[in-house]
Amino acid sequence: MAPAEIAREYRAAIEMAQWADEKGAMNIGLSEHHCSEDGYLPAPLILAAAMAAVTRNVQILVAAALLPMYDAVRLAEEMIVLDHVSQGRVSYIFGLGYRPVEYELYNLDYEERGAIADQRLEQLLDVLRQASAATAMPRVTPASFTPGRPRIMWGGATKAAARRAGRNGLPFFAQTNTPGLAETYAQAAREAGFEPGPCVLPSPEMPSIVFVHPDPDRGWQEVGPYLLADAVAYAEWNKDAGRPTVSLSKGRTVEELRAEGGAHRVVDVQGAIALVKRWGRLPLHPLCGGCPPDLAWTYLRRVADQVLPALAPQGG
Repeated sequence: MAPAEIAREYRAAIEMAQWADEKGAMNIGLSEHHCSEDGYLPAPLILAAAMAAVTRNVQILVAAALLPMYDAVRLAEEMIVLDHVSQGRVSYIFGLGYRPVEYELYNLDYEERGAIADQRLEQLLDVLRQASAATAMPRVTPASFTPGRPRIMWGGATKAAARRAGRNGLPFFAQTNTPGLAETYAQAAREAGFEPGPCVLPSPEMPSIVFVHPDPDRGWQEVGPYLLADAVAYAEWNKDAGRPTVSLSKGRTVEELRAEGGAHRVVDVQGAIALVKRWGRLPLHPLCGGCPPDLAWTYLRRVADQVLPALAPQGG
């Protein structure tokens, strides 16, 4: 993308966050990747701050932030400031990352990523504890808006990730419902002296990116190339890292992506209503794969104009 196009996407994302807040959205999710030719968001806390400034109620989830790429003290300070700006509406899922090129960018040893993550996480939790303890010096200031510290979870797809969450007393957010993750998490937590917290294991049947169009054939023609760009990029990143693809598409054409009926979907209004009733949510990703803002807005407004009224309680 040209710089002007990238700037337009960022501005649209902020305006869409404000719109979503006004329409009663449950949460906004921001992810992080580096060294991406398509301009994937590399600094989610900055965008989260911009979104927090124009919203009042919607929860903002940074998921996932790649903890090894951060200085723990600076990160803690930024989290605390953002906690005040948002009045406690920003939470975090931290993760290890799986792309060697991202570790190379930060001059980090990819083979030591587990040890680096453990060190950063221990430092971050310690600094945040100090911030809430008036007698601890030196300490970062101010204390957080959220009592204790901002909400933190650990994410991942492996038993090692589950153990890291458990032994640090953090909730665990898995990428999918892989057998054994819940048990591994609970055991690690108890061995470290913690009562196991929330353990989120999303179903692989649940879509993660939904676009709504009254004619799905036409919808796939309009947004299919952008959904495919997203699906292929993630699949290639996983492949390059020697990592099995988790809940991602194997399609290499729009037709293949559509036939999978997996993470990426275009549905009609009734299909969207059915997804909400089954999963309790409708995960929208309007700027997916570089979708132009003007086109993305038509899909967002369709949800507000046609899906939400159908879900509203009917008066007697």
